[in-house]
Amino acid sequence: MSSTTTPPAQASAPPPAPGRTTRLGDRKLAVTFISPALLLLLFMSIFPLLWALYLSFTDYSVTRDKPAKFVGLQNYVDILTSSQVHQRTLTTLAYVVGAVLLQTVLGFGIAYLISRRRRGQGVLTTLFLVPMMLSPVVVGLFWKFMFDAQFGVVNSMLGSLGLEPVEWLTRMPNALISLIVVDTWQWTPFIMLIALAGLTAVPNYLYEAASIDRASEWFRFRHITFPLVWPLLLIAVMFRAIEAFRLFDLVYILTNGGPGVSTETLSFHVYKVAFLGFNTGTASAYGILMVLVVLVMAQFYLRYLTKLKEK
Repeated sequence: MSSTTTPPAQASAPPPAPGRTTRLGDRKLAVTFISPALLLLLFMSIFPLLWALYLSFTDYSVTRDKPAKFVGLQNYVDILTSSQVHQRTLTTLAYVVGAVLLQTVLGFGIAYLISRRRRGQGVLTTLFLVPMMLSPVVVGLFWKFMFDAQFGVVNSMLGSLGLEPVEWLTRMPNALISLIVVDTWQWTPFIMLIALAGLTAVPNYLYEAASIDRASEWFRFRHITFPLVWPLLLIAVMFRAIEAFRLFDLVYILTNGGPGVSTETLSFHVYKVAFLGFNTGTASAYGILMVLVVLVMAQFYLRYLTKLKEK
């Protein structure tokens, strides 16, 4: 009598967890939808930079039929040793320091006064933000009419006060000051907005503790308000300095770099080299150097912010 044995059933692999499968599927779906837009953005940002880097080592010009000739670092040497570049750099530096410093002081002061009010904060903030919402071209044309030496509103107001009219845009010291004033009028609300966000984020219990200790208003501002808002204010200053460093539109509309070259910033000079002189290789070298300057200065600035945060 024979006996049959049943083979043991093989253990089957446990089914995958449904949650993990769903997560992997969602991730693949997200990558599928995001990849085209991400690749397009990378192509539009990285390719022009690499192409400009290549052209900066050549003598390429859009008006010549000859192919570009490799010149090595000659464009960079010519730029760094040019007295014209040194003069434009000093002009740009004077503009950046003057405009950003004035905007920081005014923006923080306006934000501090608005934060002290109990009513109408939203209305005041909206009114102060109006200049920042306008196009720089519109702002430039608006102020160009106001600064007109014969028919401008500014000189009309000076004449009503018994003062002599001022040539705001055609005299060497006045033209740069006018640029700083116009840029300050438009972009002070940016500093104000960030400073106001920092002021409203200061905990109230710190002021309550200071009130219990009968601390003066100056003590509260110096030891509570300003130290807590200072890091956020530095970030706003960094953004404004970068924007002011590459200023072009206001110079083009208001002064066109004049009188002479007294208001010709680096960005406007690059425009003249590229689109008036058609020296594309040299203009590309200008652009690469300006990008490097911004990157290096921003790196040092961010390190300072990091150290300030760790204290």
